[in-house]
Amino acid sequence: MQILLRIDQALQAQRGHLMPWTPVCLGIGIGCFFLLRSDPGVVSWCLLALFSGLMLPLTRSADARALLVWAILLVALGFAVAGLRSFLVQAPALTFRYYGPVEGRLIAIDRSSSGAIRITLDQVRLTRVAPQDRPARVRLSLAQEGELPQIGERLATTAHLMPPQGPSEPGGFDFRRYAWFMKIGANGYTRSPLVVTAPPQSGLYLQRFRYRLSQAVQQRVKPETGGFAAAIIAGDRSGVGPQELQNLRTSNLAHLLAISGLHMGLLTGFVFTVLRFSLCVFPAIALRWNIKKISAGAALVVGLIYLGISGGSVSTERAFIMVLVLLVAVLLDRRALSLRAVAVAATLVLLRRPETLLSPGFQMSFAATTALVAVFGWFRTRQVLLGQAWLRSVLTVVLSSAVAGAATAPFGAAHFHVVSHYGLIANVLAVPIMGLVVVPAAVLSICLAPLGGEQIGIFFLQSGLEWILAVAAWVSSFPKPQSGVVMPGIWVLPLFTLGALFVLLWHGRMRWGGFFLIGLSLLNWVQAERPLVLISANGGLVGVLTPQGRALSRGKSQGYTATRWLAADGTLLSQSKAAQLWRPPDHAGADWVPGRRVIHITGKRHSDALTECHTTDLIVSNLPLDLEGGCEVLGPKHLRRSGSIRIDHDGSLVTAADVAGNRPWSRP
Repeated sequence: MQILLRIDQALQAQRGHLMPWTPVCLGIGIGCFFLLRSDPGVVSWCLLALFSGLMLPLTRSADARALLVWAILLVALGFAVAGLRSFLVQAPALTFRYYGPVEGRLIAIDRSSSGAIRITLDQVRLTRVAPQDRPARVRLSLAQEGELPQIGERLATTAHLMPPQGPSEPGGFDFRRYAWFMKIGANGYTRSPLVVTAPPQSGLYLQRFRYRLSQAVQQRVKPETGGFAAAIIAGDRSGVGPQELQNLRTSNLAHLLAISGLHMGLLTGFVFTVLRFSLCVFPAIALRWNIKKISAGAALVVGLIYLGISGGSVSTERAFIMVLVLLVAVLLDRRALSLRAVAVAATLVLLRRPETLLSPGFQMSFAATTALVAVFGWFRTRQVLLGQAWLRSVLTVVLSSAVAGAATAPFGAAHFHVVSHYGLIANVLAVPIMGLVVVPAAVLSICLAPLGGEQIGIFFLQSGLEWILAVAAWVSSFPKPQSGVVMPGIWVLPLFTLGALFVLLWHGRMRWGGFFLIGLSLLNWVQAERPLVLISANGGLVGVLTPQGRALSRGKSQGYTATRWLAADGTLLSQSKAAQLWRPPDHAGADWVPGRRVIHITGKRHSDALTECHTTDLIVSNLPLDLEGGCEVLGPKHLRRSGSIRIDHDGSLVTAADVAGNRPWSRP
């Protein structure tokens, strides 16, 4: 009873500060849904609804029981919202490899992580595939760059298609889950020309305007900066060159390409500030009207327009919701920058798209925002001044970049397995130029475009972007600008996040207990052990961990899988160098797995040459084998059921199918 009394006292002391915990409880429920190995049945959903109904009356309790019940109900709500969203987005997906004619309407153009142009088609038609089995959307990589068609046109080509692929290793990023919520039922590539079969019809007006805006920007700006300008104005990253993209990633400035909270905040903040100061010039308006609210309303309208012309991606939608909450707070005479406002924005995002909880964009965006609001709120409540006015501006930029970088670094390292050593220098030099030059110049050029004077704004826009790209190239040229980070275990990020939130949101001395959770998660991360052997889902690549790094069986093929494996190992080795570590099966040291030889067979010539094996051999092949000798063979039939495979240091074999379970996006 004494323990219950202390819990009650601790929770009662938090009254008035519990609102920020709402998205945390929702996130726990959403995370529990995605951790399941199979979907809940009708009986489970009925029991959840019954349990929630029975718990609801307890929310009227005067003690801490009401707070605990609300937390449980929010967790249940998050679980239910994730299940409902998973059901509502279901769409047909391809179940076999397809080669043949593909026809569809062009709805999006972007670039892959490797820099290849990609197009997304809907209203898809495939030969020999019934209408009810056709994928809702198809994503194709183009082999050659050239003049691209217009959004809304119907295209035809001959393409190789395949179902969305599972993780490159068990427990890794599952593209099938991402594709499920994006309604992408097939992805592939084409080496054939794109043929326009019909001009744009009704619909997709906003997408077509966005594409024309992107083309207009790239035509009026130098080629070196045109793709960057189109990315921040229209959300079209297809024009960014591979070298510029690599420099921005290496210098930790790639976040400037994605229209996120930074861009939306800078734009709406600029509009709000300029309009408010402009209205102050007219006393007749300033003395009779609330110009602060007028400016907030106008900034909100501009943010909504920016959401439309930038493509309405998940990151842009999340940024607009955050700005919406802040500006509505101004309209309601509430404090705009507060943890409550951040909590409301996170709650709306999770209720709208619960799957974004697992995305690095959501995690890094709200980690940075929460940390910045909490730190600067602490300075405000304690009236800490950062020196004189001129020094305060400089220190504010440095401190905000340092806080945002420290808050997002663990999430970026966990998802992308790399840390930029000089990201703080690059952000301090580039982000102020983005806010003071690039965004105002972009607004000015758009405002002057109807009058034919957009070149005035474009001059400053181009100068600002050239500075940012120069900073990225300069920082990237530093010695060892990046280092690899080993992929953490599944519980590291949730534990770290919970500890960090406890430090930032809890009031009282107990908040310092969050550092124990943070330390525990980091200790678990440091002790993370990579698999001894990795096998790709199609048997086309094998990787074995050696003292020199992971040895890969092939130096050119399976580039995406090889890159993911090497990055997760925390190494910056290229695939070609990793392939040089591979030893032939008859080599004396080829038994990397204790007591076993790992043999990789690819192609018909090699498979025909192998007719027998030893009982201690582990043979991986992308073609069927008929061998004598009692060895273990992992061939196409086995791999189709299992997906990618890992073998741990204790010899246990884990498949991607074991980890994914029987979920809608993982079913064959």
